[in-house]
Order: sequence, then structure tokens, then C-alpha cells
Amino acid sequence: MTAGSSPVSVDCRGFRGLPGRLVPVDELRDLLLARHCPQSTRDAMWMYLAGRARREGGTWTVVATGVALPALTSVAATLSRRFAGDPSEIHAEVLRGFLSALAGVDLTQPRIMVRLRWAAYRAGHRALREALDRPTPVPAGRGSRPPTPPWGHPDLVLARAVEAGVLIRLEAEVIGATRLDEIPIADWARERGVGEWAAYKFRSRAEHRLAEYLRETTVATDSTDPVADLVLTRTTTEPRQDPTNTAGDEPPHPASSSRVVTSGESKSVEKVGPGLSKNDPKSGVQGRGESPRSIDSPEVPRCA
Repeated sequence: MTAGSSPVSVDCRGFRGLPGRLVPVDELRDLLLARHCPQSTRDAMWMYLAGRARREGGTWTVVATGVALPALTSVAATLSRRFAGDPSEIHAEVLRGFLSALAGVDLTQPRIMVRLRWAAYRAGHRALREALDRPTPVPAGRGSRPPTPPWGHPDLVLARAVEAGVLIRLEAEVIGATRLDEIPIADWARERGVGEWAAYKFRSRAEHRLAEYLRETTVATDSTDPVADLVLTRTTTEPRQDPTNTAGDEPPHPASSSRVVTSGESKSVEKVGPGLSKNDPKSGVQGRGESPRSIDSPEVPRCA
């Protein structure tokens, strides 16, 4: 489709930030992945690609999948990295989840490709959980024990915390999105219409509870969990972050240093309600006297 003298192309005239000519779809994929490509341009192009895939199917469904392939490959690799079995079923579910979302995703909302990616991730994650829940076959005549499931996978750690009632789905989502996928917390907060500092405190409280949960369960059960070991090491040895924080992810607080998961001793942490901070005149966060906007997990609960 991209070779020869007449490759499948898209007329990019009218798309801001793209060349005003016919662009082959493989070149279009690279242009959309470029850091300088505006998000509005990506959304406009995905609205176009998804629309043609819905109307015409066939070639344009393949084109949309090909343009999304870097993201789908990353999702498939992440989910199957620590899976000892055959990953083909997980990969197939990733693709099925993407194609199902392509047929029904809301094209009027922003970040279309992000939502398509998360739909693919959810489908693949379900397949991974189902595969891990199946009994591990042991060949006849062999005395070795079944392999230990990959409990250290970060997504499964968050999923177990949700199942245990330590985190709510939205807390697992913000930790997964901003810590694992490295989405700036300011972007996460902006998409949900809340203040950056409120989102930061929301995540910080959840991380304190998660760290205490990992500390208690790791000491009581399995001290060989690599992810839990890493978290516990960081929570007991890392110094508090400088409130100026040059990385730009943690917003500075006017009266104290940035709150991170830094408890020094193994002691119980008081659970704080999952709601975001108030935004009233006495809150001291923004002081605008407005009612907080509600936060709803949009379409991609990270580890439900």
C-alpha cells in the first residue's frame, strides 16, 4: 500500500502543520508522531482516518491500523513483556480492542488516538489477566513447580490494589498515567478540568496508601517482588523533592516542599478519602471561591 508509484496517500491541504500536498500514509504516520506536530492536527487527522475507515472499511481500516501501529506495538510489548506463555492471544486482543474502538470512538472529543490506544490496552490487559488466572499446566513426569506469576508487573500491582480496596479506579489511573506512562500531571488534570495542585495532592495521597499496602503485603508474603522492592527502597531512602522541581511534573506548594512517597519508617498511614481537594476561598490552593468540577474517569480506567 505504501510502495510503487501510486502509494495510498492523504491530501493534507487544510491540515495545519502538515505539508500541503498528497502525503503517503507511511510518511503521514511519521509526521503525526513528530514532537512538533500540534495535538489539534493529530485529532483532525484521526477524525479523517476514522471517518473513512467507518465509511469505506477495507483499505482505510488497514491505513488507520498502520498509522497507529507504533502505539499498538508498544502496548502489546508492555503487556506481554513478563508473560511466559504464548503472547499471540494478547496481541490479537490488543488489535481487536483498537478496531472495536475505531468503529465507535467519539470523534468530537480531543485526543482520539490516546483513547484508541487505551481501548487497545484494556482489551489486551483483560486477555493477560485471563491467561494468568488459568491453571498452569505441568507436564507429566516433571517435578518442577509451576512458575511464579509476574506479580511485579506494575499494572497488576495497581490492579490488585484496586481489588483490595486500597485505591479507587481513578487513583490507579492517575498513578499509571503519570508515573508509568509519564504523562505530565498538568496534562492529566487539564483533561479532567481540575487544578494541577488538586490532582497532585489526589495522586500523592493515593501513593502513600499504595506504598503502605506494598510494605505490609511484601513483608508478610513475598520479599522477592522486584517492583515492590523498588517501591519500598524508594519510599525509605529517597529525600523529599525540591519544591521548585525542575522536571515540571510536581507543582510547587507555597508552604511546604513537594509531597512524594517518602515515609521513613514502617508505620500505618491514615487513609484519606479519594475525593479531590476543595476549591473554596479557605482552601489555600487556588482561592477563587469556585466549586470544584467533578472528575470522572473518562473512558480508560487504568486497572479496573
